[in-house]
Amino acid sequence: MALQPVPLEKFYRLLNHGPTVMVSAKHGGVENVMSAAWSCVLDFYPNPKVTLVLDKAAYTRSLVEGSGYFALQVPFANQAATVIAMGQSRKDNPNKLADNGIELFYQSDADIPLVKGCSAYILCKLIPEPHNQQTHDLFIGQVIAAYADDRVFRNGHWEFDEVGDELKNLHYVAGGQFYITGKGVNVKSDMPF
Repeated sequence: MALQPVPLEKFYRLLNHGPTVMVSAKHGGVENVMSAAWSCVLDFYPNPKVTLVLDKAAYTRSLVEGSGYFALQVPFANQAATVIAMGQSRKDNPNKLADNGIELFYQSDADIPLVKGCSAYILCKLIPEPHNQQTHDLFIGQVIAAYADDRVFRNGHWEFDEVGDELKNLHYVAGGQFYITGKGVNVKSDMPF
């Protein structure tokens, strides 16, 4: 495995298939990770943006608001138990990262903690929109960098047909049930996206 930078004009492909993500942030020396099913691409190049729903009760929300930065991690299917564990509130278990063996790392371009072993990472700077955040729990992030595991994302495309199920992405339904990304269907197209 090698993490490779993803050009910002291709970052949207990391989320277009609707994977469940983990959100990470850090403020005042405190790191946290939470699971989130509601994130999506808002805009692409030259002004790449994502949206994310963070409930007022989420501990990570205060870290995002305090630091102005967050990251979205796209976990592999073999990380399903981690995704469920990161759904637990840090308010209920302040040691949830250590208790679940979560290893964090940092890329040199940002002070945002990242969960080791995911398929893709999208680093974002918060675009403050107080009305949306307070009324709708909706956060907007300006994408500042993106990375992907070259076993599954190469040349701007996911390569899921070439890997086992454990290296595919998760799609959360409810009650601990996920689906994994399925088989690709390719249609010849002249479209640039």
